[in-house]
Amino acid sequence: MLRRRAARDEHLALGERMQQAGTLLCAVALLDEFGQMNGSVLLVSFPSRSELEEWLHIEPYMVGGVWENVQIQAAQLSPGFAHLAS
Repeated sequence: MLRRRAARDEHLALGERMQQAGTLLCAVALLDEFGQMNGSVLLVSFPSRSELEEWLHIEPYMVGGVWENVQIQAAQLSPGFAHLAS
């Protein structure tokens, strides 16, 4: 919890810049049955895998050890949600 708190402001600022740039499409907190956060999902859009990796190397939650288990999965937006990636 302390690591998350220490990196939170930088993480949110980077997320805002990414949202404005169009690389962060959606961010979701995953909750347990008691409403406590127990994970998250980010939908991001990068032109290449190497640019995704570059982001991970500067993402404050990665650098600060908050995110310890990251799964990367390629996906394609449904046409009804294409506006998110524009």
